[in-house]
Amino acid sequence: MKQPSLFIPHGGGPCFFMDPSDPDRLHSDPMWHPMQNYLAGLISDLPERPRSMLIVSAHWEEPLFTVHGGARPALLFDYNGFPPHTYALRWDAPGDPGLARRVTSLLRDADFPVAEEKERGWDHGVFIPMKVALPDAGIPVVQLSLRRDLDPAAHIAAGRALAALRDEGVLIVGSGMSFHNMRVRGPEGTDRAVEWDDALASAVTDADPQRRAARVSAWDQLPEACFAHPREEHLLPLMVALGAGADDAARLDHRSTVLGWTVSAYRFG
Repeated sequence: MKQPSLFIPHGGGPCFFMDPSDPDRLHSDPMWHPMQNYLAGLISDLPERPRSMLIVSAHWEEPLFTVHGGARPALLFDYNGFPPHTYALRWDAPGDPGLARRVTSLLRDADFPVAEEKERGWDHGVFIPMKVALPDAGIPVVQLSLRRDLDPAAHIAAGRALAALRDEGVLIVGSGMSFHNMRVRGPEGTDRAVEWDDALASAVTDADPQRRAARVSAWDQLPEACFAHPREEHLLPLMVALGAGADDAARLDHRSTVLGWTVSAYRFG
């Protein structure tokens, strides 16, 4: 069955796994529980279990779109200042070299220069939300980088080039945060965060696919855009997911509040 494409929030560092006595147990501050519960139901809410996943994380940028083709990636603990046990987490999902080759081919067919690599580990934009969503690590994963220029239209076009994978049992996931201003914590930014999130949701769920893509590509013209994203790397995975959604309907899939931020997830198809 055709898989949707998703844009999901990946939380803050290892926020869902803060129990030093049992690192694999879900244990987080209550403010993270709605997001955690959403992620925990991610796979069961699909039309069927995916054969593989293609994940685009906010935490990997390269000059060119780069495809991870490794067979057994390690984890990349690319967060700082958390308890020691959070640097011993495990999530042993296999790679999928065959899918990696297919991703590379589709992007090149769409005239994107593409690089390949096999050594980088899964960053926390992959393994933290997926450890919640798929604790058995039983679905193979391929990771695709962002392109360092962070061009929204290019990332939408790349997603569109990859849309055919959804008919092949591949779940396409953009992993980021719809609000990501680390200088803002607490209630002083709440109203501005809500205004931004409402404007973003209106653009992302526009019923006209061409207008949807144009509005989201011009994200920085939305109210409070640069307040929500002083740098937009955490929003760019949404562009890939939206492009992969093609002409399918879009919906707001989750909304919660953490750190005074309104944070949303989206589903296409």
